[in-house]
Amino acid sequence: MSAVLRTVWFIETRFRDNELSLDAMAEHAGVSRSHLSRIFPVATGLQLSSYLRGRRLTEAARELVNGAPDILNVALDVGYGSHEAFTRAFRDQFGLTPDELRRRRTLDTLSLVEPLRMDSPEKVTLPKPLVEDRPAQRIAGMSNHFTFQTMDNIPHLWSRFGPYLPELATDGPLTTFGISGPMQEGVDGFDYFAGAPMAKGSELIPGLTEMTLPAGTYARFKHDGHISKIRATCMAVYETGLPALGRDPDTRWFSLAEYYGPDFDPTTGLGTVEVWIKLQN
Repeated sequence: MSAVLRTVWFIETRFRDNELSLDAMAEHAGVSRSHLSRIFPVATGLQLSSYLRGRRLTEAARELVNGAPDILNVALDVGYGSHEAFTRAFRDQFGLTPDELRRRRTLDTLSLVEPLRMDSPEKVTLPKPLVEDRPAQRIAGMSNHFTFQTMDNIPHLWSRFGPYLPELATDGPLTTFGISGPMQEGVDGFDYFAGAPMAKGSELIPGLTEMTLPAGTYARFKHDGHISKIRATCMAVYETGLPALGRDPDTRWFSLAEYYGPDFDPTTGLGTVEVWIKLQN
């Protein structure tokens, strides 16, 4: 069982424990805190803290609509130490107070956080990556901030950026990058940059912004199949690819970069795609 599935099981059997911590979950999963914090949102689309909080409050909401007489007992039962802390978290999650929901007696319109499926996700067998030292690279493009609930809108960012591609001056065949910024525990989202390498000495096109992929050692993992399966490849990179290399990622600038080769066709979703990870020295 993967570290993510072990963590889901651990949460589902212990989420009522107010002592449940990132350290405890990481120890149970057999990985470090930082590794678990990075891989959980990649695999599930949810920050670990958001999933735990959502599961606790969803089960509390069910108890309230079923007529639980004492809100404080409900709060304590799902791991909150006070009525005030529980009410504040409940309102932030659902937009109404526990007392208002108990009077309403229905879960309709609430965005509940249900248990993640416990069966194994699609398995990806990664070929050995290319590990190479690369110089810094200027990239022109567009960026936006996405939460793990809105990340399915990333293709819209690419559609906005696409019309600029014919104007870009390149030093070779046109390639593009999708770069996911650092994914930090406790922050429900990340910055995503859709861009293409800039030719040496070229000026930035109005309407675009510029970022730099830093110089360093990179591991390039090949993605096979349709682009819609890229999340499974990203999960495999962190679950098996990096451990097999015996190297840790350097996530100070970005979590991962999707590389799209000259033959990639965004219409069909097929062609050369790689997941690039900057490695620690």
